[in-house]
Amino acid sequence: MSLDFELIHEDNSSKTAVLLFHGLTGSPFELKKYGLHLFKQGFDVYADCLPGHGDKVSEIYTVKYTDWTDFASGKFAELNKKYENVFVSGLCLGAVLALYIGEKYKNEVKGIISLSTTLYLDGWRLPFYSFLMPLALSTLLRFYYNYPECEPHGIKNEKTRAVVKKLLAKGDVGMNDFPMTSIYELLKLSKVVIRDLKDAVSPILIIHSKDDDLTSTRSAKVVYKNISSTDKEFITLYDSYHMVLYDNEKEFVFNKSTEFINSHCPIKSEDKELVCSH
Repeated sequence: MSLDFELIHEDNSSKTAVLLFHGLTGSPFELKKYGLHLFKQGFDVYADCLPGHGDKVSEIYTVKYTDWTDFASGKFAELNKKYENVFVSGLCLGAVLALYIGEKYKNEVKGIISLSTTLYLDGWRLPFYSFLMPLALSTLLRFYYNYPECEPHGIKNEKTRAVVKKLLAKGDVGMNDFPMTSIYELLKLSKVVIRDLKDAVSPILIIHSKDDDLTSTRSAKVVYKNISSTDKEFITLYDSYHMVLYDNEKEFVFNKSTEFINSHCPIKSEDKELVCSH
C-alpha cells in the first residue's frame, strides 16, 4: 500500500507547490491532514515516502542520509521546473531535510516551514539509559538495536494518541520503533545541516513545542540563531508534544503555515496581484 500523495489542482491554476517531508520511521500519512489543508488553500501539495520507509521496511537498516538528501533534492528540482513558487516543509527528520534543501538551493526556495526540527535527540521521554546512545551509535551495536517507540507517541491529546497507537500496532502508517542505524544517519545529516545553516537565506517559519518529547527546543533555537535568513519567525507551542500536526494545536500550525506561504509569494509590481494563485 502506497502512502505517497500528490494533491494537484486539475485546472493547473496554482503556481505554488508545497513539498512535504515526513519524519523518521514515519510516512506521508502523518502529513495528510496538513497537506489537505494546504491544498484547500489553493496550493499543489506533494509528499512521498523517503528512502528506507514505506513498503520495504527492511531497507531502513541500510539507508544512508545521502539517500534522503538525494531523494529530497530530486523532488525539489523537479517541482522547481514546473512552478513559480516552491515551499518546503517537514516534520522531525522532514524538517531537517527541508533545511537541507534551503541550504542547497538558497534563493530558489520561496520559504521553509520547519516543524519539530530534530537536530538533537534530547526530549524528555528518552529513557534513563539514553546516555549510552553515543556508545551504541559509534560501534556495530547500532546494527542490532532498535529504540522502541513508546508513550506518549509524540501526542499530548489522549484520544488522538489512542488512534495512532492502534495504527502503529498494525504497521500501516509507520514503524513502531527507531532502528539505531537510522538514528545514526539522522544525526549525521543534522551535523551537515548545522554546519551549513549560514547558506540558507529563504524566509523561514519555525514551530516547536516547549514540551516536545523527542527533541527539545534546542534544535529550533540553533536554527533560528544560525540561519542566514533575515525573514525568520520562531513560534513556541505550549499544548502539544512532538507530533504537532496531530496534536492540540494542529489548527494553529495549519493556519500559520498558510499565512506564511501567502505572505511570501512574489508580488507583481505592475498590479500588486499575488502570483500565488488560489
